Formats: sequence, C-alpha cells, structure tokens
Amino acid sequence: MIVWLNGTHGAGKTTTAASVQRLLPGSRVLDAEKVGETLMDITPGLPDTDNFQHWPPWRPLVVETARRVLDYAGGTLVMPMTVLVEEYWREIAAGLAGHGIPVRHFVLHADQDTLRERIAGDTVVGPNSSFRLRYLQPYAEAARTWLHAEGEVVDTTHLTPGQAALRVAEAVKG
Repeated sequence: MIVWLNGTHGAGKTTTAASVQRLLPGSRVLDAEKVGETLMDITPGLPDTDNFQHWPPWRPLVVETARRVLDYAGGTLVMPMTVLVEEYWREIAAGLAGHGIPVRHFVLHADQDTLRERIAGDTVVGPNSSFRLRYLQPYAEAARTWLHAEGEVVDTTHLTPGQAALRVAEAVKG
C-alpha cells in the first residue's frame, strides 16, 4: 500500500511522513522528489522547466520506483509529495492501480495565512522561499477544483505534525 501525503509547501508533509512511518509497522518513506532530483542531475540537462514534474519521465519513474520498492521490501510506502496538476495525479494513480497497488491519498491542508507563516519561518529551505510561495495560489486552485475531492483532507492549521500523523495512521489502520 501507498500512503500519499499531498498538499502544498508548508502543510507539513515531510515532517508528518516521518511520524506516520513510525506509527505504521513495516512502512518506509519514499520521497518522490528524489526521483525528480535524479532527473535534474542528468547532463546535459533535460529541457528547461521550473518544475521537474513537468518532465514526462518523472511520473512513470515515480510509479516504477514505488512498485519496485514494494515488490522488493513489501509493507507500506509513505510518500510525501506535492502534486497539484490533476492530469499528473491521475497518471500516477492510474499507474499504481495498474500494478494493483492500493493508494490512500491524504491532502494535508492549512489556511493561506498559516502556510505563509510556516514558509516565512522555514529553517530547512530558508525563510520566505520564493519557490514555496509561488505554489500557494496553484494549491488553492487545485484544492478548490479537484484536489480536496480526490483525497482525504487533514487540516493541519492547528495540528502539530505528530497530531496530523496520528490522524493519518488511524485512518489507514481504521
């Protein structure tokens, strides 16, 4: 099984994923961003883009990586990754379904003010990352049009990552 943690930057996906992994026996975290980083390391580089998700190989490579890891190690993969383009989400979900891999899709949500505060205080990427701020509006649009209907929404506005992880883990075990 895959527990996919979606949502925009600042919603708490990475921190929550680590806690979910500890709460689900036999689970591992697979960050699909690492697949994108591998593509970014190709030299000479692939065609210019502001987001590796736009490269057509990224989505099937995420599916294939997840499938291969599950075939090898079994268990559950916790995958923290923002996917805001509906077509991309559908491609990934269909690819996983085609391999018979069940997916629990959670959307970690926080209101815009909270997201801005978290991005402003980020000590990992750095405060006020223009990259992260650039995705607030696309997230709001995706949430309004398709994303919240497609996943199980966990509002993290007033939750710690540990509390959000507990909600996700309880829903998965449920």
